[in-house]
Amino acid sequence: MVADDGFDEQIHAPTRLRICGLLRPVDGAEFSALRSTLGLSEANLSKTLRSLTEIGYVRVSKASSTSRGDQRRTTTVALTAEGRRAFDGHVAALRRIAGEA
Repeated sequence: MVADDGFDEQIHAPTRLRICGLLRPVDGAEFSALRSTLGLSEANLSKTLRSLTEIGYVRVSKASSTSRGDQRRTTTVALTAEGRRAFDGHVAALRRIAGEA
């Protein structure tokens, strides 16, 4: 089988694929929501997000929480425009591959 345009090895790893899939339809998600939805430890999720951030697919931001009265901050995760393009291209490539089966 010839390598397919759009197939992205950086996204294809199961946890990365699931993160991108969860983030694709939304503007952003809280770190804690991703952690519980994916059933990952904080360390595992942090490491995976760091990898996606380094390649420019994810943006992580911290801000004061509007729902808390203390100094703790919430962490929000979002796909970048590049991440959205890469994810969409990867999904399209998977569909083409599945169509060949």
